[in-house]
Amino acid sequence: MGGGVVGSHGGAGPGASELTAAATAAAAGGVRSRREALGRAYAAWCQKWDLKEPAAGEVRLLGPLVLFASASHRNVPLGGQSAQMADSSFSDGVPPDASEAAKNASDTEKLAGQVMQDPQALAALQERLDSVPHTPSSYIETLPKAVKRRINALKQLQVKCAHVEAKFYEEVHELERKYAALYQPLFDKRREFITGDVEPTDAESEWHSENEEEDKLAGDVKNKVVIAEKEAVAAEEPDPKGIPEFWFTIFRNVDMLSELVQEYDEPILKHLQDIKVKFSDPGQPMSFVLEFHFEPNDYFTNAVLTKTYKMKSEPDKADPFSFEGPEIVDCDGCVIDWKKGKNVTVKTIKKKQKHKGRGTVRTITKQVPNDSFFNFFSPLKASGDGESLDEDSEFTLASDFEIGHFFRERIVPRAVLYFTGEAVEDDENALCGVVFSCPASWWAPWARERMASPSLKRVRKEKRR
Repeated sequence: MGGGVVGSHGGAGPGASELTAAATAAAAGGVRSRREALGRAYAAWCQKWDLKEPAAGEVRLLGPLVLFASASHRNVPLGGQSAQMADSSFSDGVPPDASEAAKNASDTEKLAGQVMQDPQALAALQERLDSVPHTPSSYIETLPKAVKRRINALKQLQVKCAHVEAKFYEEVHELERKYAALYQPLFDKRREFITGDVEPTDAESEWHSENEEEDKLAGDVKNKVVIAEKEAVAAEEPDPKGIPEFWFTIFRNVDMLSELVQEYDEPILKHLQDIKVKFSDPGQPMSFVLEFHFEPNDYFTNAVLTKTYKMKSEPDKADPFSFEGPEIVDCDGCVIDWKKGKNVTVKTIKKKQKHKGRGTVRTITKQVPNDSFFNFFSPLKASGDGESLDEDSEFTLASDFEIGHFFRERIVPRAVLYFTGEAVEDDENALCGVVFSCPASWWAPWARERMASPSLKRVRKEKRR
């Protein structure tokens, strides 16, 4: 194939009569404008001389491109007579009659004679053709019907693959349930150490740190006076029960959680003793529950606050190719039994109200929603009736799904590392706390699109303001 319009045949372009004949035939064949006729003629000429042919969708662009090439080379205004000639269309969509076709042929011959005999103009035309974007869809449109039919068969196979993948994730969920039972005894012991109900043995407390050798060497060279002083200080050091404020410290260390916590939430979260993940029972719809266990406190009577995340693992009938694994599709919270005057999710405001008739003014009080982490247990409901959510609601629900997944996949399994900050350092370079490291997306496609935005952190900060 030739690399440009001035090809290996040695000519500058098709002769005027050659192009005119093709253009006249195209015009008589029912094209909608002289521009299109000229374009089709040029396409036929490219094919004849084995030059670079225009892709599908470019033919109708060729007329104005030829005109542009000619005008730009000869400094001819595009609004002149030639432009008007090349740009006229059949507004009623009816093919021209014989006389109109003859006129078209004459006009086309004049324009072709000017453009096609000029190598520089043709080179400019080819450059314009090269700049036309080629998309996969435009390529598919050019394929023969038999090939398109085979492509449709491949798509059917792809849908079947998506259903097989859905079954795979269902079995993964079964494995998660199985291994959750194996993890739980370890998590129960973790809770006992945190609350101070059980004191770990020396063997359980032994940990080889990176500074162990340095500590040992320093211990060998210390004199008895220094040792005695340290022992005295250690004797005076308080020995609190368990690990105080363990879970609250995690909330402070993780940006995603600290953003939700208000100052008046902090005294409540200091009573948090454990967070557990419970998976749905065999045969039940796929879901998981987050359980927040609190010690008795002055704020509410609940011993456990729960948040249930509902999931599905099946391709969407309307868009099966969007399937990427299980999706969180909805969530339910729980009712918090607040003690009198302790509900931090609402605040009381006073408002002056004027009587319309008498003109007297009175002061009324009412409760309005208040920012709090504990709004986490009163989530927005996903729309189940086909109605779309507004942008703010989508963001709120997507953020909720993100947090739920983060508790399940990161916080609960690796709590001690988030307490010490080691896991936080590992997550610093990952979007949204590496929730996307999971092979499944875990939330609905619209939520996935919202959360995948690179400006997520900026948007979240703006909303906090």
